[in-house]
Amino acid sequence: MDFLIAKDDLHRCRLQERVPPELESGQALLRVDSFGLTSNNITYAMFGETMSYWDFFPAEAGWGRMPVWGFAEVSASTVDALPTGTRVYGYLPPSTELLVVPSRVREHGFTDASPHRAALPAAYNSYARVDGDPMYDAEHEDQQMLLRPLFFTSYLIDDFLEDSGFFGASTIVLSSASSKTASGLAFLLARREGIDVVGLTSARSAEFARRLGVYGDVLAYDELDSLPRERAVYVDMAGDAELRNAVHGHYRDELAHSAVVGATHHDSMGELPDSLPGPRPKFFFAPYRVTKRTADWGGAGLETRLAEAWRPYLEWTDGWLEVIHGHGGQALERAYLELLDGRIDPAQAHVLSL
Repeated sequence: MDFLIAKDDLHRCRLQERVPPELESGQALLRVDSFGLTSNNITYAMFGETMSYWDFFPAEAGWGRMPVWGFAEVSASTVDALPTGTRVYGYLPPSTELLVVPSRVREHGFTDASPHRAALPAAYNSYARVDGDPMYDAEHEDQQMLLRPLFFTSYLIDDFLEDSGFFGASTIVLSSASSKTASGLAFLLARREGIDVVGLTSARSAEFARRLGVYGDVLAYDELDSLPRERAVYVDMAGDAELRNAVHGHYRDELAHSAVVGATHHDSMGELPDSLPGPRPKFFFAPYRVTKRTADWGGAGLETRLAEAWRPYLEWTDGWLEVIHGHGGQALERAYLELLDGRIDPAQAHVLSL
């Protein structure tokens, strides 16, 4: 069974049953156990064409399978080094199974070498075996599905900003401050000396963002004028054109860098006007940063650093995250549409299974 989304209208979705594939030599079948669903997945759908997210898990013409992060088990295999029953974590479709071509099978995991994924970012093609994953904790599988991909992005942005000397700024402004990627980044930035983190969010989410305790200040979007006019970096998690224009207009030449990360306000993205004050926004594409740091530190070095940052973050989330479990196609559709329309409490997150 597959959960399909119409590429020309993200509100149109349906379930489709199909015959399980027959394995050929060199292939394995993963039974998708469960996966997380957050606004990050909505970003995958929004940028499905421009960033090739639809290409990972092809579907019939006009429809797409939105990538998710979760756990799966090898239910059938023709690869001796990857026996049935092996549990893995990685990039999955919202489906009941996934056919893969395991390559570079090691104790810590493998890479899917399916031909259609060869030209796609390698960071999304790797699957971690839970018995060889330094970040795995059986008691926190829900948090890993929901937060690990978001925290990985937060970690990479924090690393990018630090590596860039914060562009000479001491103030980092984050939009969609109640989102999990933004709060994860704020958690990391708040641990750095000399950095002031300011969160921008909706009026209804402002108090939640303040309670997280990782922002120096939290402002509602209509309070933006009260921001001090000093050298700052803007990290745009919202993708809202009006907000972006307002932030750029407020800081003008004092805005040192403008990074586009997400699109939680996907219905308000708009176009970039030539008259936009300050620097041109630049899209932050996490896989490029993974490639750089893998070259700098090695794959194991990056994993070790990430695991060290992950553990205190995980403890912090225990204090506020509420996980909602859902089973079956209707539960998945409800959760997806709730996220698409921005109707979920920021303290909550969905873990689903078909």
